[in-house]
Amino acid sequence: MTSSSRRWLAWTVRALCAALLLAGGLLFAARGGRLGGAADSAGQSMENELADARSPYLRSAAEQPVAWQQWGPEAFELAKALDRPVWLDIGAIWCHWCHVMDRESYENPEIAALINEYFVPIKVDRDERPDIDGRYQIALRALNGRGGGWPLTMFLAPDGTPFAGGTYFPPDSRGNVLGLRQVAPRIARAYEEQRGQVAEIAGNVREALGRYQRDMAAAGALSPDLPREMAERAGSAFDPEYGGFGAGEGSKFLRPSAIRLALAEGFLVGNDTLVERALRTLDVYATSGIRDHVNGGFFRYSVDRRLTVPHFEKMDYVQSGLLRAYLDAYRLTGDSSYAAVARDIIRYVDGTLSDRERGGFYAHQDADVSGRYTRYEDIAFEYAFLLDLLGIRE
Repeated sequence: MTSSSRRWLAWTVRALCAALLLAGGLLFAARGGRLGGAADSAGQSMENELADARSPYLRSAAEQPVAWQQWGPEAFELAKALDRPVWLDIGAIWCHWCHVMDRESYENPEIAALINEYFVPIKVDRDERPDIDGRYQIALRALNGRGGGWPLTMFLAPDGTPFAGGTYFPPDSRGNVLGLRQVAPRIARAYEEQRGQVAEIAGNVREALGRYQRDMAAAGALSPDLPREMAERAGSAFDPEYGGFGAGEGSKFLRPSAIRLALAEGFLVGNDTLVERALRTLDVYATSGIRDHVNGGFFRYSVDRRLTVPHFEKMDYVQSGLLRAYLDAYRLTGDSSYAAVARDIIRYVDGTLSDRERGGFYAHQDADVSGRYTRYEDIAFEYAFLLDLLGIRE
């Protein structure tokens, strides 16, 4: 698929989605139904089916009033039998905004009643099923032309093909963002009354997914210029004012692979600018709010360009990627400060992410974990505690 055809397809899908939501109308009252379960006129019913799930994340939603189903053919057969769209929620136990959406909306009896009345709701753990998550993240990009994330909220036809979606939705509309109380009835009404447009959107998304899979599987020769081009592209995204990659005012993610590529390519071809940008980024990471200066390790990303306000979950792939990046920098420069950061990462992983009793390592640390000095979303240090932490006596 060429870039122009991708743009045309994305524009077409977005235009259809906009028309679908506008035509969905205003909020309408839910019809009957009992809380925590739903039934149609034929007597088929839904209950929350997550109590026996293998995933702790899914089991944590077992008491919600939403009649969550586990991913599988039974759920989609139920959607066909009830002739309802599927409400797909994909999240993770480490995802802060997934927990927020759970508390605000999925634990709200009124919103749960709307979902149960007009949809077959399915909840997926993206760590357990990254294949499902990856497929629908690509679909969301086809639908709205932007990146996805978590929680991922998708609306599917009973055959699993998406026709609308988004990420986090508040319970009620805020500014230009529709709330779930408004989204649920609009999507349900559009599915019921505008099947032609729904089918057209679903068909376009199916085509986009098919072309993407064919493009990914297509064989092709690798150019010897590829490492240089990739390193230069990464370097062009460098933020000269605050460090890191990305000069916009939105979120800024850590990019250890880009740093390692810039260091290697810069060293091999003598491109000092690439090396300087990579080292500058590592210096900023080490001293900024993206690093946990108390418990060790690095957070997943910063919500601001200045890298001062982190999003507090910690991922093992971030730690491993930055560990290698700081070791590369130490080998290249001999600067012991890079080795010190690498040791701090190892200390954090060994002390917090390792399972001493059963072996192995944990994949992540939840942003909402509770405990002394570890509830990151609420963390604040008193002056006396900081003095004690630093070993300073007044």
